[in-house]
Amino acid sequence: MKIQDATILITGANRGIGLAFAQAVLARGARRVYAAARDPSSVELSGVTPITLDVTRPDQVAAAAKACSDVTLLINNAGIARFGGFLADKAVESLQAQLDVNLFGPLRMVRAFAPVLAANGGGALLNVLSIASWINRPLLGTYGVSKSAAWALTNGVRIELAAQKTQVLGMHMGFVDTDLTTGVDAPKTRPEDVVRIALDALEAGALEVLADEFTRQVHSGLSADPAVYLRNDDTRSVSP
Repeated sequence: MKIQDATILITGANRGIGLAFAQAVLARGARRVYAAARDPSSVELSGVTPITLDVTRPDQVAAAAKACSDVTLLINNAGIARFGGFLADKAVESLQAQLDVNLFGPLRMVRAFAPVLAANGGGALLNVLSIASWINRPLLGTYGVSKSAAWALTNGVRIELAAQKTQVLGMHMGFVDTDLTTGVDAPKTRPEDVVRIALDALEAGALEVLADEFTRQVHSGLSADPAVYLRNDDTRSVSP
């Protein structure tokens, strides 16, 4: 998948990693960039087309697919993170809210845009995931469930969309220096850096990308003895 001359829709494109994606694809020569946000007036980047999109609203997802029928790359970036483990107050409500955005949001988008991508030659889908897909600590316990589920969704969708020649890339990363991680005392990667690595991987035809060194270390630890997900490490070792 090449960014040059592509038509791209990015969810949650008004800030953080989504904004960094929008800036990067413009710099790489995208033909058109749809910058989706719940409040399109919050999209201040010039050169993009703001659209109203709340991924928890099926009607808005359907409207976006109809209005953006020329999309060749969908970047599912929109997400929320709630701090706390499974025994915290309102853990059930927290998990439900995160699943609606982080799992069912991308699922709604994939179902709506799969026919669009197919009609435009296959294209590509990039899902923003996390090392919390693999390891879970109380700091982001319920969040980790939503990202583990989103990883499973990504892997399943990849197989289902293979017949229409849609490239599906899962992007894993640790803490990124955005407003989502304000107040978190842990090393953070610049959003521009994880986006550059992800887009390089996309253009190289990759199916999964580990967008920072810490994520690569965690990934290698999945097969360690004991496996990294069995260890009781400091909570700062888990990030969104």
